This record gives sequence, C-alpha cells and structure tokens, in this order.
Amino acid sequence: IYDVTIPISEKLPVWPGEQGVQIEAMARIAQGDRVNASRVNISSHAGTHVDAPYRYIQKGLTADRLPLRLLMGPAFVAEVDGLEGNTIQVYDLARLHFPADTRRLLLKTSNSELWQNGYTDFERDFVHLAPKTAEWLVKRNIGLIGMDYLSVEAFGARDFRVHHALLGAGVVILEGLNLSRVPPGPCELVCLPLKIEGSDAAPARVLVIRS
Repeated sequence: IYDVTIPISEKLPVWPGEQGVQIEAMARIAQGDRVNASRVNISSHAGTHVDAPYRYIQKGLTADRLPLRLLMGPAFVAEVDGLEGNTIQVYDLARLHFPADTRRLLLKTSNSELWQNGYTDFERDFVHLAPKTAEWLVKRNIGLIGMDYLSVEAFGARDFRVHHALLGAGVVILEGLNLSRVPPGPCELVCLPLKIEGSDAAPARVLVIRS
C-alpha cells in the first residue's frame, strides 16, 4: 500500500497568490490544557486534492457529489520520461501503450522527485499536460487523471483549456500526488476527498495498492 498523499503542513508549497496552510494550536496538554486541539486553515486546492467540474463550470458537479465509482477502482500508473521540455504531448502518452480499457490514469513524472526531496518552494516549471493531450485523454475514455504536481495545467495558463477539456467531459482531476516510490503498472486506487458541501475542490487522502 503506497500512501501517495502529500502531508499537510505549514511548509507545504501553495499556488502563488494563495494563502499558505495555517495550523493553530487551540489547546495543548503541555501547557496545562486537558486535551490537544488545533484549528487548520487550508485552501481547497492545497496539497493532494481533487478538482471538481464546478471549479470552472458554473453548473458542474461539486466535490461532495463526485461519483465514488471514479474515485476508487482499477488504475494504471504510467511513468512519463524523456520529455522535450516540461509539456506532455499526445505522443508522449501514446508511446506508453497503457491498456486500452484504462479508466483511471496516474502520471508519474519528474515532479514526484520534488516531493520526495522535501521541496517546500513552489515550482513554476513543473511537468504538465498540453491542451491537445487533455482532449486525447477524453477520447480515450479516461474518467480520472492523476498528476504529481499541484496542477495538470501549465503555470500562467490564461484560458485553462486543459481543465475545461477534462472537467467539461466529466473527467475527475486528481492533483498533488507523490508517486516517487510507486512502480509503473496496474494498481488499485483509493481516493477519498473531504466531503465539503458545494466546494470546487477538496483535499484528499489517496492510496495506491499493488498486489
């Protein structure tokens, strides 16, 4: 069982312009209180999280209404290397020849090494999907796409074509995975986002299980 969730801490890098994670001690036994208690202030897009269609589509599904049948079940970890730059093109995925019936695809790239090395600064030049690659994934009937950084889309994208292509087709986007220790191949995925009513996204605990 591989826990591919990024730990939530105040050192967690966040998207530029977003408020960082804040964990406040409300009570501490060491200070004479009867219990330990904390308050956590966190963005719905911090760390390992799921993007719901409502993120970009006004009448899209919210995080609490995402179908569990897409969040759990057989998946495939595809290792993407040998890129020309940091953009995953259609041919980069096509040459991997992952099974045609794959519905949940997790992309392991050099991004994962950032988490493995304890990276705490936001990396602007992370590996991401090209818009045409997102469209290709929709045509391949992918129901969930997992990426090992905080977005599937390039930093600075203005039209959000990748997100619109995927979310508009009902594809669940799972971002912020640490796949550094996970070997490529078939697996079982368990993805449980927090059930935040009406939310555009939700932090998630994500497991990859290999038999």
